[in-house]
Amino acid sequence: MKKFFSYVVLGCVGLFMLFPFLWMFSTSVKPAGDVFKSVDSPIKALVPGEVQWANYGKVYDTTQGMGGGFARWYLNSVLVAVVVTLGQVTTSACAAYAFSRLQFPGRDKLFLGYLGTMMIPGAVTMIPNFILMRKITDWLRVAAPFVNWDAPRVISLFGRTYDVGRLVGLDSYFALIVPVMFSAYGTFMLRQFFMSIPRDLEEAATIDGCGLFRIFTTIILPLSKPALATLGIFTFLGNWQSFYWPLIMLTQDSMKTLPLGLLSFMGLYSTQWTLLMAGSVMMILPMIVVFVIGQKWFISGIQMGALKG
Repeated sequence: MKKFFSYVVLGCVGLFMLFPFLWMFSTSVKPAGDVFKSVDSPIKALVPGEVQWANYGKVYDTTQGMGGGFARWYLNSVLVAVVVTLGQVTTSACAAYAFSRLQFPGRDKLFLGYLGTMMIPGAVTMIPNFILMRKITDWLRVAAPFVNWDAPRVISLFGRTYDVGRLVGLDSYFALIVPVMFSAYGTFMLRQFFMSIPRDLEEAATIDGCGLFRIFTTIILPLSKPALATLGIFTFLGNWQSFYWPLIMLTQDSMKTLPLGLLSFMGLYSTQWTLLMAGSVMMILPMIVVFVIGQKWFISGIQMGALKG
C-alpha cells in the first residue's frame, strides 16, 4: 500500500511537471486566435480545436530574411554546443588528471584557488569578459597588422555563401566558444572520479613502459566514461540553452543562437505565441535526444560518483 501511494504521488508530480511541455506543444499547433481562448478546464486548454502543423513551417518562412533564419540559428547552436562540450570535457579531463595524479609544488593550493572561482557569480565576470572580447581585436591589430581582424568572414558551401562572422572579438564564434571551454566544476567532478581509480593500474602500466600521456589515454579515460558522459551532457544542455552570454556577444542576426533567435517572435506590443512555441518545441528536441541517448552513462556516472565520493 505504501509503494502504491508513493507511485500515485510521483505520478501526480510528474504530470504537474509535464504540463508546461504539453501546453507548449498544444500551443504550437493551435490557430493564433485560440491560444488564450477561454475554456472550462485545463484539459480543454491542451486540446487544440484545429491542428495546424503549418505553424512549424511558418517558423522558417517568417525568419528567412533574418541573417539566414531559423535554420542558421539552429546550425549555430549545434556548432557552439558541440564544440564547447568537446572542449570543456577535454580541458577538464586534462586539468583533473594533473590535479589528481601528478605531483608538483602548490598543486593543492592551486586547485583550491581554481575551485574558489566557482563562488564568483557569472554576472561579476560578464562585463570583464565582454571588455576583453571587445579589446582583443585592438591587441591583435597591433600584434599582426597584416591580418584584417575586423572584416566578417564569408565561406562558400554547396554553392551558397555564409557569413561566419569575425575571427575573434564580438560577433564571432571565438567569443561564443573559447571563454566557456574551461570549467572549474568539470575539473572538480572529474578529479574526484579520477582519484577513485586504483593507482595499482598506473603502477603496472608504468612498469610496462607507459608514459603519463599513454596512461591518461589508455587507462584513466576509458575507466571514466560515465563521468565524462555526465559532464558532456551537463555541458551540452547548459550551452544549448545559453542566453545571456550570446546576448552580450552578438549583434548580427546571422550569428545568433536559438535562444536569441526565438526573441524575434516577441515584440513590444505583441507576441506570436504559436510560432514561438513551435520554435521552442524544435529547440528542445536535441536536448531530449541527447539525454535519452546518454541517460545510461548519466545515471551510471551519478551513482558511481555518489558511491565513490
